[in-house]
Amino acid sequence: MYKLIEFLRRIYVVLLFILIETVALNYYANSSHYTQAKILSRANSVFGSLQSSVFSIKHFFTLRRENMELSDRIADLESQLAIYKEREANMLTDSLGFEQMDSILYESISQYRYTTARIVQSTISHNRNYITLNRGLMHGVVEDMAVITPTGVMVGYVIGCSERYSVVLPLLNTDFRTSGKIVGDNNFGSIYWDGHSPYKVQMTELSKYAQIEQGQEVIASGLSHYFPEGIRIGYVDSFQLNENQTSYDVEIRLAANMTKLNNVLLIENIDYGEISHLEQTTGGGSAKN
Repeated sequence: MYKLIEFLRRIYVVLLFILIETVALNYYANSSHYTQAKILSRANSVFGSLQSSVFSIKHFFTLRRENMELSDRIADLESQLAIYKEREANMLTDSLGFEQMDSILYESISQYRYTTARIVQSTISHNRNYITLNRGLMHGVVEDMAVITPTGVMVGYVIGCSERYSVVLPLLNTDFRTSGKIVGDNNFGSIYWDGHSPYKVQMTELSKYAQIEQGQEVIASGLSHYFPEGIRIGYVDSFQLNENQTSYDVEIRLAANMTKLNNVLLIENIDYGEISHLEQTTGGGSAKN
């Protein structure tokens, strides 16, 4: 008790000041309707800012879950789109006959299956970089599935799976190869990475007769068994004829920032196994592209 009295005696001046200030503020706050409205407005502003900050923090911690939900939704929509294409093609077959059907439409129906995954590990500083996903065999992921961003930009393709995880060979790997073309031009070239900038890849063997300009979009040609035609790769950054003046060497600025990937879509070409087996048995193509 003595210590409490001593403590109060030491701080009584501060306590007296706080008491007088409280009385003065209360008197001021109730002195007129104007001051009451002003104080209330200020208090609401302060509490509103605090609530907004708390909401922003809570929203930050739910972003990963929301992104996965959006990716799952995109995969579902892509699968539904494939079903609608099949129905449309069947209707065309019944009304026009197989010979009159658009060959591109026919070949694209029901050929691809979509699923989602999240990147748990990746590298960009080596010549042979890899990406690890949190989905594996138990989730329906298999080798040779294409990997793209939720906005439809090329990332790479699956080269190995365990029960719960899978490994992707990305664009930023010097072993990566695929086929690409300029939007609006049917000539195609070979896409690869030279091991330098993580923001650019290269295209060779593009015909010198190709219609090419800086800034044009580069997409998958559809000749690769991995990637459906139209998957975005990037944009023409620069180009020049090769030493023999027979084809263009093109530098492409990637559409996806490979250093900031998080959620991805996986695409399975259901016909891949059958096509690859046929090509290998007939000698029509043993190399993956």
